[in-house]
Amino acid sequence: MAKVLIVAEHDGKTLNPSTAKCVACAASIDGAEIDIVVLAAAVGDIAAQAAEIAGVSRVLTVERAENEYPISAILAPQIAALAGDHTHVFGPSTTFGKDLMPHVAALLGVNQVSDIMSVESSHSFKRPVYAGNAIVTVEVAEGSVVVATVRVASYQAAAGGNSAAVEAASADVALPTHTRFVGLESGASDRPDLQTATSVVSGGRALGSEEDFDLIYKLADALNAGVGASRAAVDAGYCPNDMQVGQTGKIIAPDLYIAIGISGAIQHMTGIKDAGTIVAINKDEEAPIFEVADIGLVADLFKVVPELTSALS
Repeated sequence: MAKVLIVAEHDGKTLNPSTAKCVACAASIDGAEIDIVVLAAAVGDIAAQAAEIAGVSRVLTVERAENEYPISAILAPQIAALAGDHTHVFGPSTTFGKDLMPHVAALLGVNQVSDIMSVESSHSFKRPVYAGNAIVTVEVAEGSVVVATVRVASYQAAAGGNSAAVEAASADVALPTHTRFVGLESGASDRPDLQTATSVVSGGRALGSEEDFDLIYKLADALNAGVGASRAAVDAGYCPNDMQVGQTGKIIAPDLYIAIGISGAIQHMTGIKDAGTIVAINKDEEAPIFEVADIGLVADLFKVVPELTSALS
C-alpha cells in the first residue's frame, strides 16, 4: 500500500493552499494513506489547518526553533529522517518545493520527479516538458521511494471537513551549520497572492513604462485580483520579478486570467494554460494569445482598461 508523506508549505501562521493540492494528487494513488508533516517553530495553528484537509490520516509535527524559516538545508535532513516507511514524499512545485525537494531526494539517494500533473499508478506519473508542448510519462522503479513535486496548477485543492490525528514526531538529526538565516525582505501588498488568487490581471511590454503599469494595479484592485506580468514587462523594469508568470516565473491556475498588452509567447502560455477563463486585450489582432483566449478584445489598452476599471469601480 502506498504511504505518502506531504511536506506542508506555510508562512509560519497559515497553511499554503498548495498543501491541499498535493493531497489531491496523493489521493489519486489507489489506496494511498496520506500523512502531512509540519515543520515550524510553532506548529499549533498550522497543524490544525492541515488536519482539516479531507483524505489526510495523520499530521506529524516537528516543532523546533531552527524551523522558523523554510531553509532547505535545515528542513531536508529532518524530512529524510521522517520518510521512514513512507513510499512517497511529495512537496508542491512552488518556489518552496523546488528548493526543498531536490535536497530531500539527494539525502534519500533517489532521483526526483518534477511537476506531476497526473498519476497513472503508484510509480508512474505524467509531467509537462518543452514548455508544456509535450507530456511525458515518468516511471520510478518499484521499491524505490518516490520523491516528487506536484504541479499545483493541475489540481484542485482537497476539501476540508476532516479531523485527522495530530502527532508530535521526532526528527533528531544533526543539522548543518554552514547555512543560516540572515534576513527576509518582501514587498508588502494587500492584494491576493499571485499563486493562490482566483482572479489575476497581468500586464505586458505594451504598457510601455513602470508608471503606465499602474493601469494594471488599478484594474486588479477593482476586481480584488492578484497582479502578474510577462517576462518582457519584468525585464523592462515595469514591475518586480516575483510577479512574472510563465515558464521561468510562476505557474498559476486562477478561475479568471486577464492578459493586457501580452502577445502570448509560448513561455508565458505555459504559466496560464490551466486557467479557467482567459481574457486577452491587445491591439494586435494577430497576437498569438487570441488563439487560446476564451474572450478577446482587439483594442487600445490605454483607452479600454481605464473604462473597464471605471465600470467595475
